[in-house]
Amino acid sequence: MSDTKKRILSGMRPTGKLHIGHLVGALENWVALQDRYQNFHLIADYHALTTNLDTTELYQNSLDMVIDWLAAGIDPAKSPVFRQSQVKEHTELHLIFSMLVTTARLERNPTLKDQVRDLNMETLVYGHLGYPVLQAADILLYKGEVVPVGEDQVPHIEITREIARRFNNQWGEVFPEPEPKLTKFARLAGLDGGQKMSKSLGNTILLSDTPEEIQKKMRTAVTDTQKVRKNDPGRPDVCVVFSYHQKFNPAEVPEIRRDCESGALGCVACKLNCSAKVAAVLAPVRERRAALEADMDHVLDVLRTGEAAARAEAARTMEQVREAMKVGAVKTESINVR
Repeated sequence: MSDTKKRILSGMRPTGKLHIGHLVGALENWVALQDRYQNFHLIADYHALTTNLDTTELYQNSLDMVIDWLAAGIDPAKSPVFRQSQVKEHTELHLIFSMLVTTARLERNPTLKDQVRDLNMETLVYGHLGYPVLQAADILLYKGEVVPVGEDQVPHIEITREIARRFNNQWGEVFPEPEPKLTKFARLAGLDGGQKMSKSLGNTILLSDTPEEIQKKMRTAVTDTQKVRKNDPGRPDVCVVFSYHQKFNPAEVPEIRRDCESGALGCVACKLNCSAKVAAVLAPVRERRAALEADMDHVLDVLRTGEAAARAEAARTMEQVREAMKVGAVKTESINVR
């Protein structure tokens, strides 16, 4: 990879097969950026432990996620793909960074407060409080200069910048201060009308879903509650299905808006049309996914190659860290034992 390109570290927690919210909120952006930046893509399997200690399906979930990444267009030759747990330097740098930030600073993180509220957490484990510190280690281990994120993750990037600045001021310039790069279409609402699309809520369309499955799920999508009968005038801007049209069927949006508002377009027909358009957009992803599932040796090779590249890069960074901190290994021949 050319050293003239800025570096990006981006990743996801491995929750298994991905949905269209992941595609819109992250994957499309990652694919578009991989020719302009040096990309590193992290499978954040240690981060998954902050909210769920059950590791039974962690490995399979990681593989499913990698398959979806590759099917969506991530090119591992340009963008190494690797598991966080397979690069020990993540934990080493996390330990060092944990000395550079106060608990009070971490407790002020608005994203953490939202997670505690959304997950109804009665107690907070140390690892969850320190999630942004491990994330800082993930980014800075690869000298990340740009981080593609949604607005809710910007506070985490600010903590990363603060930690980089504190390290550099204390021990010398080693790390860049990464800039957040906001995605343009950051979030799709769930089928139930909720702000967040989540498999745990059962309101998603998976990238691997068949046209029949997509159509079945789309039938359950929330529309305008005031549009009771077909000829009732609708309000497309409060309709989940219309928001999907805006993403997956932009050419027909003006016509759909007009016919919905006039009452000429019923919700059933609108959902069938939207289902077909979503299925058509996902068709090449499904085809590539099926081919990858049939060639797991290739998927595992992608991981092995990516993890070797990540370990080499991480080792170079930690060499610089230890040299700056003057905590490198002491040569045994220089020690006089009496």
